[in-house]
Amino acid sequence: MTASPSGVQYEIAHGDHRATVVSVGGGIRTLEAGGVPLVQGYDRDAVCDGARGQLLLPWPNRIDDAVYDFAGRRWQLAVTEVATGSAIHGLTRWANWRCVAHDDDRVTLAHRLHPQPGWPGVLDLTVDHALDDTGLTVTVTAHNVGAIAVPFGSGAHPYLVVGDGGVDDWIIEIPAATVAGSAVAGTDLDFRVARPIGTVVLDHPFTDLARDDDGVTRVRLRGPAGETVTLWADAGHRWLQVFTGDHLADPARRRSAVAVEPMTCPPNAFRTGEDLIVLEPDERVTLRWGITSR
Repeated sequence: MTASPSGVQYEIAHGDHRATVVSVGGGIRTLEAGGVPLVQGYDRDAVCDGARGQLLLPWPNRIDDAVYDFAGRRWQLAVTEVATGSAIHGLTRWANWRCVAHDDDRVTLAHRLHPQPGWPGVLDLTVDHALDDTGLTVTVTAHNVGAIAVPFGSGAHPYLVVGDGGVDDWIIEIPAATVAGSAVAGTDLDFRVARPIGTVVLDHPFTDLARDDDGVTRVRLRGPAGETVTLWADAGHRWLQVFTGDHLADPARRRSAVAVEPMTCPPNAFRTGEDLIVLEPDERVTLRWGITSR
């Protein structure tokens, strides 16, 4: 058998939930409940496009001009999105993560991020994907094992789906009071009360997130036939990028799923410092998010 572009395929299952976690990037390729997809995945023989299911470490979204200042120095990253001249979605999306534990219902992968042009530190990264009766829980840990402090942000890029067809008829609830620095009240970006997406084009960072009694925030998506999927994120995730895919390279994929991206910081945080985590030597941070169909 030839090697898959997404690397080793780790299958996990619990009850009627099934998921495939891949070694390239350490993210999810498929997730379903009762044979029904909860995310828009991709084929085993395909190269991941549009960041589907990928982890975004050590920063989510974009760094303008691929340049930032930290600890009294200017750091120049590689431009990884030519159209915008930015560095996008971190440094680990195409790395080969190693498996440290694999059971029937969970898999834990690890990756050591070494210094490279534009990045000064050494991080030990782990991601645990676990299934239970409710769905998927993803736990990401970053441990600074280097000698200097480093900037850090975490994110993920699942595309949620609720049945066939496009997103216009899907109903979404986004419990966020602010988007891109402005209040959502009175705008077409106010989804605090669930309503159809309609013709709204979404590619926005939402914040000031309302949280349920258990301390997590939840974005709920419902399809025309009543099918539902929910993405939840813990208090460490203060931002949600929501993206209807209108600008994806493949026209067939545009407005066919909704990416709901839990993020610890907004776009360009390495430059602005907004909600940026600074990990001192031997310091670590653990973050959790997940997807459920119930």
